[in-house]
Amino acid sequence: MTKYGSFPGTRPRRLRTTPALRRMVAETRLHPADFILPAFVREGVSEPVPISSMPGVVQHTRDSLKKAAVEALEAGVSGIMLFGVPEEAKKDAVGTPGTDPDGILQVALRDVRAEVGDELLVMSDLCLDETTDHGHCGVLDDQGRVDNDATLERYAEMAQVQADAGAHIVGPSGMMDGQIGVIRDALDQIGREDVAILAYTVKYSSAFFGPFREAVGSSLKGDRKTYQQDPANARESLRELALDLEEGADMVMVKPAGPYLDILARVADASDVPVAAYQISGEYSMIEAAAEKGWIDRDKAILETLTGIKRAGAQNILTYWATEVARNLR
Repeated sequence: MTKYGSFPGTRPRRLRTTPALRRMVAETRLHPADFILPAFVREGVSEPVPISSMPGVVQHTRDSLKKAAVEALEAGVSGIMLFGVPEEAKKDAVGTPGTDPDGILQVALRDVRAEVGDELLVMSDLCLDETTDHGHCGVLDDQGRVDNDATLERYAEMAQVQADAGAHIVGPSGMMDGQIGVIRDALDQIGREDVAILAYTVKYSSAFFGPFREAVGSSLKGDRKTYQQDPANARESLRELALDLEEGADMVMVKPAGPYLDILARVADASDVPVAAYQISGEYSMIEAAAEKGWIDRDKAILETLTGIKRAGAQNILTYWATEVARNLR
């Protein structure tokens, strides 16, 4: 046989010969503690409501949410990120349910915190989109545009009521300029220096958010392109990262995960705080739909996508498969 360079002395395939050998040399490993479970809780329902575009995911009742939190804890998941779905009639232009101590998200935070204490991190989505009658992530001005600075005032109020309700971590997801600094100040003003901020630092205006709109009962009119990032752009992600770190973010996030692994890698390389990524609704639904058709192996596809996200630099991953995968890894 003709020799080419170091061949046949160098044979990379030697390290792929058996499952045990491949496992030993694996560079990236998933662990239950990597995962955060996003969960929806809906006001005024007596049974969990299936989300048609997200097979296997539901809008929880208060009781079923507590059960889901305990299951996540028992599986070894690190945290649960809560999204509240208020009754439609309670929505208004300024998202009043988001700052009402008796709003569904605040009630759910108290429920879950009472159920799991400090054993599971209780996290809250800090945004107005679920609570406004126009569905935008902020307050609108008299021309129908999202008013950045007026929105920050609402975010400050939301941070305080969510902290009072028991959130260990708040997750500002609205992509308003200056949101991290304002929220940090608001928390510190009420003596809640202990509450951490997971900044949605990089959030793209993505087509993959579609199923999420059903999950939160969105009333969105128009789009969010004036505040979420343009999928064509990469450099501005590092600018957003620098600003969020300067303002006091304790952790940062890239969202979506799968279509933006290059961005995730850049952010992970540049960040000196933990980096998370959100495997969003559309990513979830595509795999579930293709698997239902028999086109892909569901379980293998789930693990492959999660491994890719971690390999790109995510220390933590928000995924709707969090509890399932964590159980299977134990």
